[in-house]
Amino acid sequence: MDTSEPVKILTVCTGNICRSPVAERLLQAGLDQAVPGGFVVASAGTRAMVGDPMQPLSADIVRTFGGNPDNFAARQLTPKILRGVDLVLTMTSAHRGEVLQLDAALLKRTFTIREFARMLDVLVQRAAASGGSAPARDDDDDGGWLGANTAFWKSLPARAAGVRHLSLPADAAENDIVDPYRRAPEVYRQMEDELAPAIVSILRHARLNAPARGTGAESP
Repeated sequence: MDTSEPVKILTVCTGNICRSPVAERLLQAGLDQAVPGGFVVASAGTRAMVGDPMQPLSADIVRTFGGNPDNFAARQLTPKILRGVDLVLTMTSAHRGEVLQLDAALLKRTFTIREFARMLDVLVQRAAASGGSAPARDDDDDGGWLGANTAFWKSLPARAAGVRHLSLPADAAENDIVDPYRRAPEVYRQMEDELAPAIVSILRHARLNAPARGTGAESP
C-alpha cells in the first residue's frame, strides 16, 4: 500500500458545473484545514460541459461555506482520470453505475456522497460507543504524519462498506443529490441542503481521525 502520496478523491456528477464542483471545492477547503497537504480533491462529469466554469449559483454556495470557486473548468470523466483515485464520491446512484462501467475495479471505492457520509457517521457512533481513542501521535516528519493519514483513508472505504447495512435510507432517493442545472434558485438551495450535511460528515471524520504531529518533547 503506497502511502507516500496524498489521498486522491474524485467527485462526479453529470455536467461537472453544478454539484460535483461544489463538493470538490468545499471538501478540498475543509480537508486542507483538517490535514494540510493530505488530500487532493478533483471532479469530473459523465457528460461534462467541458471547459465551462461552475454555475454562478454553485459558485455562490462555495463562497458561502468558505471555499474558492475560481479557475474551475469542467472535465469529462475518463478511465485516465479514474486511474489511481482512492475514493470516488458521486452525486447519484446512476453516476456510480457510470463510474463502474468505466472501471469496475473501483467497485469497493465508489459511493454516492450521501451514502458514504452516513456510513462514516455509523463508524463514528461505533467508535464512541466502544470508547475509541484518538489516533496515535506520529513523529514530526511529514512523511510519517501524512503517510498515516493516507493509510487510514485507503482502508476507509472497506470499513465504511462494512456498515452499509446499518446506514440504509428509508428511501433510495436519499442517496442522491438533486440536479439544479437550468432550474430555479430554490433547487440550488435544495442541492445545498442535501450536499452540505454529507460534506460536514466527511470533514468531521477527517478531523476526528487526523494523525497528530508529535513534538518530540512530549511524554507518551
